[in-house]
Order: sequence, then C-alpha cells, then structure tokens
Amino acid sequence: QVRLVESGGGSVQAGGSLRLSCTASGFTFSRINMGWFRQPSGKEREFVAVARWGGGHLHYADSVKGRFTISRDDAKNTVYLQLNRVEPEDTAIYFCAATSRLLTIATLGRTGTYDYWGQGTQVTVSS
Repeated sequence: QVRLVESGGGSVQAGGSLRLSCTASGFTFSRINMGWFRQPSGKEREFVAVARWGGGHLHYADSVKGRFTISRDDAKNTVYLQLNRVEPEDTAIYFCAATSRLLTIATLGRTGTYDYWGQGTQVTVSS
C-alpha cells in the first residue's frame, strides 16, 4: 500500500524559512518522480517543484525559483522542500505527489500526472 506523509508545515513570518518533508512507503522510492504542489484557499492546486528519479533533475515553478529548494534522500524514502524568504502569497496547503512514469518536465508540472498524493500540510505566512 502506497503512502505519502507530509510534515513540517506551520506558521512563519514573511522572510522566514520552513522545511517540509514527505516520507513515502509502499514502492521503490529511488525510481519515483516526487513533486510538490500547493493549494491556496479557494484556488486550484498548482505546481511548485519536482525531483525526477535517476539523476535528480530538478524543476521549479517561476514563482518559487530562487527561494525554494527541493531535494530527496532515497536512503530515507523522503523528499524535502526548503522554503526560504517566504511571502504571504506562499500561504497554502502543500502536498507531495508521486509517479513512476517516465515523463517530460512539462508533464510533471501537471496535477493529473501523479498517481499518489499525501494528505497535505498547511503553511501560513504572516506579513
């Protein structure tokens, strides 16, 4: 049974930092593309970042490039999202997602691409 569990969310002031974690089980993590998405209240879920398997090619949404960093530790079956210089606009529920399919970076930015999702963790940024 595949399971993704996010942690690390919370409240932070603008300009601060936070690190999210997503620990996976039920599949061979080292051969899984791991993505982060977020969903602000009342809005659609949007792509944040992805770390591909087998070389770890990384890709970010323009809105977070230079501020957020995605990384993965295959030995721990965990993907991380480091949030730096956060802004109130970063307030959202953050979800991790997984797919084993070989896909282009553009395709990995779409919510419909992913087979498995975590339950989400809330990040609230105050000004």
